[in-house]
Amino acid sequence: MLGVLGGIASGKSLVARLLAGEEGEVIDADQMAHEVLDSADVLRRLRERFGERVIASDGRADRPTLAREVFADPASRAELESWIHPLVRERIAQRLALARERGVRRVVLDVPLLLENDRQHGLASACDLLVFVDADLAERERRAMASRGWPPGELARREAAQMPLEAKRERADFVIENRAGRDELESSVRRLLATLFPS
Repeated sequence: MLGVLGGIASGKSLVARLLAGEEGEVIDADQMAHEVLDSADVLRRLRERFGERVIASDGRADRPTLAREVFADPASRAELESWIHPLVRERIAQRLALARERGVRRVVLDVPLLLENDRQHGLASACDLLVFVDADLAERERRAMASRGWPPGELARREAAQMPLEAKRERADFVIENRAGRDELESSVRRLLATLFPS
């Protein structure tokens, strides 16, 4: 099992998909968290705790509004995570069990807080290898602003609540540079796969 590390908007999800390839499977914790956030039980808790302002017109969670609430208040963030993280961990465990049953050749974990929450889920410790995706801060901020609509400085504010990137890089077994475009990134991943899984 491979785990992917890196900063926000560094290209972790793309690298995870490239590492998995057609024969592998990516376990995407962000996607699972979105599904859990929109589940009936969590939506009920959101309404009770934060009010209708965090519910969008389509009945799902209003993620930008909710993010502003919880990232401004560590206690609120911890409370929200206490609802979501156990359910996400349960889904990850189910997907891992299914992947083992099916004999999936490569399982890649795309889990944002893989190292930070390892004490709770043990996923980083269970990985055979950790891969760090390195990208320039200015480019990562540009991507976050373009794709997520974040204001300037939001990326740095959120990363301040996580393990420092240099510490994540030090924990990694391999580093993939994402600085020269998609073609070069794909070439770097192919070289790494050739090293890890020689034919």
